[in-house]
Amino acid sequence: MGLSVGMLLALAVGLCLSVGLEAQLQIGFYKSKCSTAESIVRDEVIKAFNRDKGLAAGLLRMHFHDCFVRGCEASVLIDSTPSNTAEKDAPPNNRSLRGFDVIDSAKARLETRCEGVVSCADILAFAARDSVLLSEGLWYEVPSGRRDGRISLASEVLANIPAPFFNLDQVTQFFANKGLTQEQMVTLSGAHTIGRSHCTSFSNRLYNFNSTTSQDPTLDPTYAAELKKDCPQGSNDTSLVVPMNPSSPTVFDSAYYTDVLANRGLFTSDQSLLTSSATASQVTQNSNNGYQWKSKFNAAVVEMGKISVFTGTDGEIRLNCRVINP
Repeated sequence: MGLSVGMLLALAVGLCLSVGLEAQLQIGFYKSKCSTAESIVRDEVIKAFNRDKGLAAGLLRMHFHDCFVRGCEASVLIDSTPSNTAEKDAPPNNRSLRGFDVIDSAKARLETRCEGVVSCADILAFAARDSVLLSEGLWYEVPSGRRDGRISLASEVLANIPAPFFNLDQVTQFFANKGLTQEQMVTLSGAHTIGRSHCTSFSNRLYNFNSTTSQDPTLDPTYAAELKKDCPQGSNDTSLVVPMNPSSPTVFDSAYYTDVLANRGLFTSDQSLLTSSATASQVTQNSNNGYQWKSKFNAAVVEMGKISVFTGTDGEIRLNCRVINP
């Protein structure tokens, strides 16, 4: 018996819904495909963390920088070639990102265990989660099923990564462009509680701030004096770095927000969180309730991890995270 028009429409709708569901990220995506995927990534992150606790911040930042340029599809991991300069070699990535070898080690083990199954984009998302946990943050489940992109252009980075000298409106707009709210922006800014920054990212606040004052008046004078010792004026040493949260640079805590309230936010973008009553209130809440902030951070970073992902048959599963498949 032939199918009626109504039955055909119902089947078509069902098929579309099925395809849509298959394309969504899901917790436990590799449970049947490669059951040890997340534990292998975690093991490599733990080994790296035991060697250098600062790598946790590097991996978390790498996930952020990846997602904000072309989406969470591991384009930040691709190496440059003679004919193309990739994202990792563009400012602000070329000196601030580290931990690529951790991703490489995890990928190599996964290819031995489950060849062509686990994407580099998911490895990076898992590694960021594990970095938060090892730094005394809270555990969170990572929806997975991302696939990898095949394009990485240095020319796209500056237009998509918020700069440290941005004001509140500018940072908020950059996050809005990615589908994230201002509250999520304030929450994710707390990632600056771990890690370090090059002096060149904030030295404009210490010397020759504007035509009327040499130092940013919103910066705590005592903190500014400390920074000047580590970042002398006129230094050409691009390797000079300082911790972004001096009191606990390797601990994922709410001290970042306490510093901002004390005018000790390192970047202009950090200190700008006090320039509106709404964001200043969130800073105060996060400072007063570290556990609540950690929970909010987990939810926000999961949302960030959904930006413009490839799923289903889109993209590819890169065999080497640094190189697109032939």
